[in-house]
Amino acid sequence: MIRKPVLLRGRIERFVLVSDVLRANPLGDPIRRHVTVYVPPEYDRSPDRRFPLFVDLVGFLGSGQGHVNWKPFDENVPQRLERLVRRGRMGPVIAVFPDCWTRLGGNQYINSSAVGNYADYLTREIVPAVDARYRTLAEPRRRAVFGKSSGGYGALIHGMKYAKHWGAVACHSGDMYFDFCYGKDIPRTLDSLAQHGADPRKFLRAFYRGKNIGHDTGHTLMFLAMAAFYDPDPDAPLGFHLPMDVRTGEIDRRRWARWLRHDPVHLVDRRAVQRRLKTLRGLLIDCGSKDQYHLHYGARILHRKLQRLKIRHFYEEFDDNHSSIDYRMDVSLPWLYRRLMVR
Repeated sequence: MIRKPVLLRGRIERFVLVSDVLRANPLGDPIRRHVTVYVPPEYDRSPDRRFPLFVDLVGFLGSGQGHVNWKPFDENVPQRLERLVRRGRMGPVIAVFPDCWTRLGGNQYINSSAVGNYADYLTREIVPAVDARYRTLAEPRRRAVFGKSSGGYGALIHGMKYAKHWGAVACHSGDMYFDFCYGKDIPRTLDSLAQHGADPRKFLRAFYRGKNIGHDTGHTLMFLAMAAFYDPDPDAPLGFHLPMDVRTGEIDRRRWARWLRHDPVHLVDRRAVQRRLKTLRGLLIDCGSKDQYHLHYGARILHRKLQRLKIRHFYEEFDDNHSSIDYRMDVSLPWLYRRLMVR
């Protein structure tokens, strides 16, 4: 707990990016967005110095702006970075907080015909735009991506599929082992849809008209969003398929298999993914041993496979659940910095 907030010595800046990648995205989400950037105090003190770049991917129902806002009895990410630098645990970095919010409530940071090409948005637009505007060490080996939950999934997937853009990756409690972490949401989603004639379109219309996000409603929205990322189809009524019969609940194994193609515990079996992971300078995976979404089981599976494949990584479980675990960045941020700056 933080007794009192510490004034930021660096600064938060924003610039507007008009995205060509997201133009005509099927959800009609904005293509004109703010990119939020933290600039450390050392930036102006040393006008010739360049800095590594950290990209922070937030979890579902979040957006980048949330990680620079004031927090009660806690630090936001820029404050945390400055404390870690003051205490000599890492050096200063430029950090970017992308706005990847979607009408479906969040992002998995991959390309999807049902949502938009958000992997390309990050790697082809946001990172180059930040490199052009700020004195970053503009090369992949000096660039890190990290996140928690959906953001942790996104960071890990970028290490698996887009490693040429990144030097190091940290995945906190990321989505994996879909049979466990999403499987339990299927009956809850069915019950929620049943209140709307088992029609996802009617559910979404009611959701957008609603006044608040209930627990089950939020999980139903998340399940629909996952379907849009993992099994998109431009010819489907909503642009994606659900992996079960919406009335009987019977699992469609063919459709579920399409979800599993995006599951890190299965992706790591692919040789191309293994080769990409081995090019990273650092890969960190952690998870609470009491995670209420059961993500620690997937983390254990992935850790065991990485060990067997001799892919270097840092793995740790900690005694906590999925919620309010930003303190784990005290481990990951200095670790990422060391991996990026190693000769």
